[in-house]
Amino acid sequence: MLDSDLVINSRLTIRRAELSWKFSRSSGAGGQNVNKVETAVELSWNLKDSESVGPFRKQRLLDIYQSRIVDGCLRISVSEERSQYQNRQIAIKRLGDLIREGIKPPPATRKATRPTRSSQRKRVDSKKKRGEIKKGRQSRHSFDD
Repeated sequence: MLDSDLVINSRLTIRRAELSWKFSRSSGAGGQNVNKVETAVELSWNLKDSESVGPFRKQRLLDIYQSRIVDGCLRISVSEERSQYQNRQIAIKRLGDLIREGIKPPPATRKATRPTRSSQRKRVDSKKKRGEIKKGRQSRHSFDD
C-alpha cells in the first residue's frame, strides 16, 4: 500500500511520485523510543501541480479544502501510533478518504413544494385539538366569588 499508487476509485489514481513524506520525532507515549525514532508522519500532496486529477476535480478539491491547503499542498499529519509504518498507513487512508469525499458530486438541490390541502387541514386540526386540551386545563371560575 505504501509503495504503490494511491487508488481513490476505478477512475482516479494518485501516483506515488506526487506524494511526499516528512518524518519527525513524535511527542507523547513511547518511552525511550520517543527520543530516538522519527515516528510522526506528514504526508503532502501537491494538488495544484498534480497531473493525476483533471481540472474540474482539481478545482473542486481546491475549493472544498482551501483552508487545509498550504502553498498548493494538501497536508496530513499523523502521530497517533508508536510506529512510523502505522502512522504512514493512517495518513494514506486519511488522504484517500479526503479525496473521495471531495470529489463526490454535490447533493441535489431540493425542489420547493407546497403543502397538500390534506396536510394543511391535518395541521390546523392538530393545533385546534391541542388548544382544546390546554383550554381544559385552565381553572374554572366559580359564580360564588
